[in-house]
Amino acid sequence: MSNASPTPRPVHVIGGGLAGSEATWQIAQAGVPVILHEMRRDEPEQVRTDAHHTTGLAELVCSNSFRSDDWEFNAVGLLHAEMRALDSLILASGDANQVPAGGALAVDRIGFSDAVTARLEAHPLVTIVREEIAGIPPEDWDNVIVATGPLTSPALADAILKATGEESLSFFDAIAPILHADSIDFDVAWRQSRYDKEGPGGDKAAYVNCPMDKAQYEAFIDALLDGPKADFKEWENIPYFDGCLPIEVMAERGRETLRHGPMKPVGLTNQHNPTVKPYAIVQLRQDNALGTLFNMVGFQTKLKYGAQTDVFRMIPGLENAQFARLGGLHRNTFLNSPRLLDKQMRLKAIPRLRFAGQVTGVEGYVESAAMGLLTGRLAAAQALGRDLSPPPPETAMGALVEHITGGHLEGSKFQPMNINYGLLPPLEAPKVDEDGKRIHPKERGRAKKRLQSIRAMDALKAWRDAAQ
Repeated sequence: MSNASPTPRPVHVIGGGLAGSEATWQIAQAGVPVILHEMRRDEPEQVRTDAHHTTGLAELVCSNSFRSDDWEFNAVGLLHAEMRALDSLILASGDANQVPAGGALAVDRIGFSDAVTARLEAHPLVTIVREEIAGIPPEDWDNVIVATGPLTSPALADAILKATGEESLSFFDAIAPILHADSIDFDVAWRQSRYDKEGPGGDKAAYVNCPMDKAQYEAFIDALLDGPKADFKEWENIPYFDGCLPIEVMAERGRETLRHGPMKPVGLTNQHNPTVKPYAIVQLRQDNALGTLFNMVGFQTKLKYGAQTDVFRMIPGLENAQFARLGGLHRNTFLNSPRLLDKQMRLKAIPRLRFAGQVTGVEGYVESAAMGLLTGRLAAAQALGRDLSPPPPETAMGALVEHITGGHLEGSKFQPMNINYGLLPPLEAPKVDEDGKRIHPKERGRAKKRLQSIRAMDALKAWRDAAQ
């Protein structure tokens, strides 16, 4: 009689975005066969979503930035570090395809998607099936991850609603325009990262900056407010997510809102006129490895296409801008996770289904991929007959799980959340440094973040090592 362990039953992953791709990788790396179901395809007929343009796995449909890569003092940078420590496919592919972005990790979106797709297609335990799962998966699929993200197909979303008794799963999200670099007027614009901060690619001048004086800013705000907007009357009751508001919605909240948000004029000096401080600044970030495309940072919009070109060409330096892609608005989908999911990310009503990514109520590329990583490991452990709990709440990954499975304020409406230090268990701000020197009160908050990050990495590595 052979003593060889039987091959575990395959895990099914629905959705080939960031979360689904990462979950698939983690499952396969654990030695468990996995079938990835992705609805986008070219044959026998072309199928896309409202926001996707290709059939590539892990296609980035909004920004090309994974945000800060500073693990010591930034919560998303800490999440990067945790994921790297857990063999993240998404972070490895991002690192291999990064483009200059100051202190952020930004990627060439085509190279990144190609890298993720190639790694998964080459893995011997991964099978990719191009099909839509139009309802609750078949009952003989006993270990499933639903990672359909913000663009869950209507049929699957309706099936989830019926199974959970929820009334709605949707909210609005917006995407920013991308323009051609050679159409930027560098007699007006200049390259500089905020505070000259050097990013993972080593570039202190990763952003293009377009300055505005007060009169230009006021005229721009008027045009934003007056411009025709996309009309989605059938979705009128769907709220926006505050982390990705259209710029005209921000402008409606107050004329100075943009100056204190994506157009803040701090940490930058106009190289063409260094003695005059701009009233507001529009930043552009490199969007591909060739440096031929730049996206407008924080400029998600629901302006109609014709109005976008007119309004955005009011920005100094962009008078002759040529757009590779204009902004748009699409529907996002997320669960009322604190009520519907358990700590294993399983749907309480149908425990054979786990959920991962933005559909769980995390917001952001990295957060979505992190939940894919975690659910992949949990599903693989189940397939192998092993017990595995999520990472402790002292970690960024564990803190996200705590939030989406019940950590939000009781009685409040559950909303998507980016990773932030406020989700981690608190620490007292240190008064002295490691050498016993007094820390200035203004620097204690920063020192506290570093201690939280060190604690998180120690806890994450202990969790990882115990699970092996």
